Amino acid sequence: MFALVVRFDLQDAEKAAEFDKLVAETVQAIAELEPGTLVYATHTVQDEPLSRVFYEVYRDREAFEEHERQPHTRHFLSQREKYIASSRVEFLSPADAKGLFAAG
Repeated sequence: MFALVVRFDLQDAEKAAEFDKLVAETVQAIAELEPGTLVYATHTVQDEPLSRVFYEVYRDREAFEEHERQPHTRHFLSQREKYIASSRVEFLSPADAKGLFAAG
């Protein structure tokens, strides 16, 4: 398993709406074309209308690298800078869990 969390802080409400449209298009392609992407969940942040958090889980590092090579992902990466004020990526290491990714 390979996982990460990304936080985006957007420039303003108009840019946030445009970013959300870009995300929706991207997530649709991920769902249709990426069997190695196990979870790709996007979230708004309560009481922070200009923030978004993505939680991404891939079968393995190769599945993540395949995701990064996809045309829809390349498009998202090339366009996102128009909308964001800042971003932060955190790569995760598995620990104790309950659910789909629990060891055992």
